[in-house]
Amino acid sequence: MIRLFAAAAACALVGGSALAAPAAPKSVELYAIECGRLTMPNADMFSDDGAYKDKPAKMVVPCYLIRHPKGDLIWDTGLPQAATPAPGATVPPLLDQLKSIGLTPADIEYVSVSHSHFDHIGNAGKFASSTWIVDPEEKAYAFSETARKNAAQFAAYSALETSKTKLIEQPTFDVFGDKSVVIYQAPGHTPGHTVLLVRLKQAGPVILTGDLWHIAESRATKRVPRFNTNKADTLKSYEMVEKLAADTKAKVVLEHVPEDFDALPKFPAALK
Repeated sequence: MIRLFAAAAACALVGGSALAAPAAPKSVELYAIECGRLTMPNADMFSDDGAYKDKPAKMVVPCYLIRHPKGDLIWDTGLPQAATPAPGATVPPLLDQLKSIGLTPADIEYVSVSHSHFDHIGNAGKFASSTWIVDPEEKAYAFSETARKNAAQFAAYSALETSKTKLIEQPTFDVFGDKSVVIYQAPGHTPGHTVLLVRLKQAGPVILTGDLWHIAESRATKRVPRFNTNKADTLKSYEMVEKLAADTKAKVVLEHVPEDFDALPKFPAALK
């Protein structure tokens, strides 16, 4: 059973009027936005060796806003806002949380997702006016005939099909051209899965790992989910990201792990 919980969007609107769009920051800022929580009674699908059979798991569904002097990037867009919450709970709409700091989709220069599963691409269609940065294999995966048959999920991002697009055709993609926000190809979970390295002036480098690891202990044990598209590629991506983390001395954030998410500043505060 899936339960979706609310997260507070902490900035109130003054006098009921919308906030003005914030000025561009002087250095890179990382905002972690809660876009839902998942509770699963059986996490068996997250390891192909049976390690999680009949074991429960709790996961957070994050969205991220990276603000740069040259523009803004939305990274992972969470569950669709149309998702029906459990009784007594609500899904915190991503757009409402952005609005609380004075941003609308029209203000966002770039949108990218670690991969096209529903809990990462669920609101991406709302940013169709932004430039979509995507691995070509992931784009093909997202717009495959199989993906199109799931009408409800496909509708959440289908508008991206005609968006201005930049393809990640090399192992890395430097979003702003200064190596502060870099997308790395890390396939295996899906054909074009990616991770994001953000270099922050005060906090240092941070790696957002998408669905490379869903459960904290999977990182050390190198467990691979049953539903990954390619196990060999997954294991190579594990090695690549571990080397990247060691070389950059980066903080590694396992996106679905509540402890990792909760250790980041609570929105609307930012990691700088």
